[in-house]
Amino acid sequence: MNTSILPFVAFVAGAAIAAQAALNSQLGLLLKNPIFATVVAFSASLVFTTLALVFTVRRVPDSSSLQSVPFYLWFTGGLLSAFAIASFYWLIPKIGAGSVVSAALTGQILLAMIAGHFGWFYLPVVPVTAVKLLGVALLVAGALLINKF
Repeated sequence: MNTSILPFVAFVAGAAIAAQAALNSQLGLLLKNPIFATVVAFSASLVFTTLALVFTVRRVPDSSSLQSVPFYLWFTGGLLSAFAIASFYWLIPKIGAGSVVSAALTGQILLAMIAGHFGWFYLPVVPVTAVKLLGVALLVAGALLINKF
């Protein structure tokens, strides 16, 4: 696989997150309930990911694989996703998509770098360097400027 395109795919995925957050926050406003908009978004996601599963997966996990998954992994990702998405839908009408996404991206990158540095969540260890710290400082400064704090 040509891995040089992967950063571009990540870029497009990030743009998709910003677009879906903006669209679904509008849904939350129209429905007068960001939690209901989150349910609608996750329901649609379930439909589309189920279709992708049906058309792409050739083999399902066996029972020993299913039993090897720690209990917390069955729900923590969904819990964190639901919290993040509902928060986006609630915050965007109040402070704007740019402010929400810039602050969220800053939080994502900071946690990702710390988690990678210490190998949390079974991530490969990727040490934080002086250049990465400079990048984080610039990212935080950019987020602060975008949010006018």
